[in-house]
Amino acid sequence: MRQIVLDTETTGLEPKQGHRIIEIGCVELVNRRLTGNHYHQYLQPDREIDEGAIEIHGISNEFLIDKPRFADVVTDFLDFVRGAELVIHNAPFDVGFINHELALLGDDYGRIEDLCGILDTLGLARQMHPGQKNSLDALCRRYGIDNAHRELHGALLDSEILADVYLMMTGGQTDLLLDGQSEGGQSVAGEIRRLAQERVPLRVIHASDDELTAHEARLAAIDKASGGQCLWGKGEG
Repeated sequence: MRQIVLDTETTGLEPKQGHRIIEIGCVELVNRRLTGNHYHQYLQPDREIDEGAIEIHGISNEFLIDKPRFADVVTDFLDFVRGAELVIHNAPFDVGFINHELALLGDDYGRIEDLCGILDTLGLARQMHPGQKNSLDALCRRYGIDNAHRELHGALLDSEILADVYLMMTGGQTDLLLDGQSEGGQSVAGEIRRLAQERVPLRVIHASDDELTAHEARLAAIDKASGGQCLWGKGEG
């Protein structure tokens, strides 16, 4: 399973008002493991950046003067993300900007949804933690992820942080305390352990015929003792 954790920075909040993408950052996950492959590009937007946006990401108009335009990098960008599931925090925002950039190039490129699946981690977080703050910073605090180095937003840095958050949200290891809860009732997040890419795959040991027979006999005994309430094995066929 190939996933691309993606973030963008922009000149403002609304592409319908002519705002453009000025930075794209992506990191690659394959089978829930960071591969070390990434895509990162600053872009010349051919317009001024809103002051409010500069306060958030710190990217100046002067810095972008000599950077390529989206049309110059679109092929490389689409080749990197094509066929993957995009993992994005507040996906409608980034997807809207990407589709706006593609539309400015004509009808040949279509929409990013035509090339990739989309997973919105903000929507996922709201389902998992209703009524709570679910910004990226809030999720870092909730899952114990260190983002102290994040003084300003940056597309590549935010995509790296979001990758850690996403892995913790969807099955990262947790410490056990009172059935997985801290004294304050919050889930306790453990450290993400990244396996080396060159690591030898774990050996799969299948049960022998004798072990399977003993297992079925044990389930039958449990089912009899519980009056037919044993759930293991039911519905299999």
